[in-house]
Amino acid sequence: MARTYKTKSGDRWDGIAKDMYGSEKYADTLMQANVEHLNILQFDSGVILTVPDISTDETEFESLPPWRREDG
Repeated sequence: MARTYKTKSGDRWDGIAKDMYGSEKYADTLMQANVEHLNILQFDSGVILTVPDISTDETEFESLPPWRREDG
């Protein structure tokens, strides 16, 4: 089930993704769910965004390139 996020003044896509998902890499996911706001780079306060659920099949470690992994 998708959640919502109410923006604060100065919020940006990558920062919202980091807050909601723990990583900026999900900014595209957030943007795809809110195409009506794609023209906004920095939000004013009070914009309601849809925050879709993401697959948890991939861990953060597995998504790192091999040279960034501790075992690689």
